[in-house]
Amino acid sequence: MKVVRASLVLVFAISACRTAPITAPVPQLGSNFSVIPLPASIQLDTSRTFRVDTSTTIYVAEAADSSTLAVAQYLRSMLTPIVGHEVRRGVATGPMGAKRIELSIDPAIPNVEGYKLDITPGSISIVAKTAAGLFYGVQTMRQLMPVSVEYQAGVARRLTVPAGHINDSPRYEWRGMQLDVARHFLPPRDVKKFIDVLSLYKINRLHLHLADDQGWRIDILSRPNLAKIGGLTQVGGGVGGYYTQDEYKDIVAYAASRFMTVIPEIDMPAHLNAAMVSYPELTCDGVAPPVYTFIGAPRTVVLCVDSARVYPVIEDIVREISAITPGAYYHIGGDEVPRLTRTQYLTFIERMQSIVNANGKTMVGWADIAPANLATSTIVQHWSTDSVQIHASRGGKVIMSPGPKAYLDMKYDSTTILGLKWAGFITPQIAYDWDPATYRAGVPESAILGVEAPLWSETVVRPEDFEFMAFPRVIVFAEVGWTSQAQRSWSDFSNRLQIGRTRLTALGVNAGY
Repeated sequence: MKVVRASLVLVFAISACRTAPITAPVPQLGSNFSVIPLPASIQLDTSRTFRVDTSTTIYVAEAADSSTLAVAQYLRSMLTPIVGHEVRRGVATGPMGAKRIELSIDPAIPNVEGYKLDITPGSISIVAKTAAGLFYGVQTMRQLMPVSVEYQAGVARRLTVPAGHINDSPRYEWRGMQLDVARHFLPPRDVKKFIDVLSLYKINRLHLHLADDQGWRIDILSRPNLAKIGGLTQVGGGVGGYYTQDEYKDIVAYAASRFMTVIPEIDMPAHLNAAMVSYPELTCDGVAPPVYTFIGAPRTVVLCVDSARVYPVIEDIVREISAITPGAYYHIGGDEVPRLTRTQYLTFIERMQSIVNANGKTMVGWADIAPANLATSTIVQHWSTDSVQIHASRGGKVIMSPGPKAYLDMKYDSTTILGLKWAGFITPQIAYDWDPATYRAGVPESAILGVEAPLWSETVVRPEDFEFMAFPRVIVFAEVGWTSQAQRSWSDFSNRLQIGRTRLTALGVNAGY
């Protein structure tokens, strides 16, 4: 990690022209609606609504695949107990007055995550190219419903959706958040809560920082001391924790059920003190370093990259984590490396690329790795004063995570107790007001795979602390990653965010700022 770092609303115009399309930010006219991120185009008629009632039935095509059916089941569980019918296959049938919600796949939809949402008083239709698009259409419909949809045990809930049409697709493929579970451990149930909330805002990447100087958080069966010894510590002392492989696989599967890809990160060749305590042969002198539980990093500790004995350990780690991670990516970290020559460092990065690729994964690394001889398929992640433009100039793809905009561990302002401030204070507006395509010279729009907001956990201990620093700023990043730059406006977004806070409260999120 970076240790030095230390609606619609639309604010839908309720006017005489209630069905006029909204294709750009609208004035602050006030509304009862908040959809984040802002869709590409939308028409609403608030004088007409679809009301969910006991006659409502959810339909999928007779030939619907398992992913489409899973989205339909997800929707049914969201609307239970009002909708008591099982999901039905085939053409909608039933008595006059019966309501229907139809989910269908159309290969003609241009974007793999795009969707069309049509709402009339008698029916709702969500059409998408893939099940992921259907899922995002469901999330938009959910945000158009009263916040009572989040209270499934609520009595006499009245769930309505305004009539209208939405045609939507994302700006970027990669819309992510990073959770640092190494400095302070986050149990599986709390990671799943993050997945649930992030998916509401169409975040589709969860980057798990699984190891650092202060703790190791994933069981490696062939190297058990990594978890049994390295997993016992954390920043500030106290018990750390780690995921068994079954727990990790369950998190990955849970994320996949929300169309979110997990990216595991084991940072090396630096930020490995916990691993070296567990296996001293990773050091050059074969002596375990002292346990490190402070903020920052031990500047004298780095992997002995010239020693042949370290690579079987690395290969075991990459192999086991790759085997239990179905997603395409493996993050090697690679940042803030002291005490290596340039040649040593670049040689190590290139060897890591070969190891990761041999295990069938695409390598991702912090943009410190950009000067190495990287394949164009390798992805670099910009965070500070790095050389990310080198990779972009060679045709490689970049994830934008600039510290002064993206780092969720930065304080909101001078009164914030938690967090660091090396990259500056980051209010929601500061996180919102930038364009990834023009932020970094030499990194054009065509090179940008997407955006990601990291939450480093030196100062956050409890799940409530993680939430306090993440929300609402990660929601800001959801819109930065999804909505076109021309449509984005802070005044519009801030209205939607203010209205949408009631949904975060309903979801039990301890939002800051």
